[in-house]
Amino acid sequence: MDSQIISALRLCPLFAGMEAAGIEEAMAATGYRIAEYGAQEVYAVAGIPCKYADIVVSGVLVCRMASFSGKQVEVSRLKAGDVVAPAFIFSHDRSMPVSVEADTKVAVLRMTREAFKELIDRDGQLRMNFIRTLSDIDVFLTRKMKILSLFTVREKVAYLLLERAGEQMSETIQLHRSRQEIADSFGIQKFSLLRVLSEFEKEGAIRVNGRTIEILDRRRLK
Repeated sequence: MDSQIISALRLCPLFAGMEAAGIEEAMAATGYRIAEYGAQEVYAVAGIPCKYADIVVSGVLVCRMASFSGKQVEVSRLKAGDVVAPAFIFSHDRSMPVSVEADTKVAVLRMTREAFKELIDRDGQLRMNFIRTLSDIDVFLTRKMKILSLFTVREKVAYLLLERAGEQMSETIQLHRSRQEIADSFGIQKFSLLRVLSEFEKEGAIRVNGRTIEILDRRRLK
């Protein structure tokens, strides 16, 4: 098995706790192929059924949900090791709730639903990891719904800054996405995001320098 595929699978929560040799052995008896998508190519349109169990090997997939008015909210970004729509692989209604597009050139390891079922049936650890993955998705969606529906714009921006500080373990954080992409992920207008960042800076809570933001006073991020 290609080293890049092994590296991606070692990042995948399905294979948590497994060494490279164990992953390769498990996959050796499983039918799979590599599917590739070009940058900005559509991976899936909302409403179509989830046909495969796909794991991102390289690149980034962007998942967006759209309203009837055409407004879009970025739900998540999938990178190497992430499983695409795991909750829909075996659901009764397998219709994808989001549209998915390749942000960059993307390669995914693709299994049929039947092949994936055989894989987790053979290995108790993989099966438990899959159950844990589904549970983590439920936690993530619950938190996302709370942020989108209950938080004010200021609270959303403050949450973003403090979450990134925790992830990067620093009060000086790097925003790896554009202002528009960040606004889309929270379902707000770009000018609203810029306005709140400006307010926080004027209030002495942060210092902004392009995509670098320094948190000066956490107490003011309210």
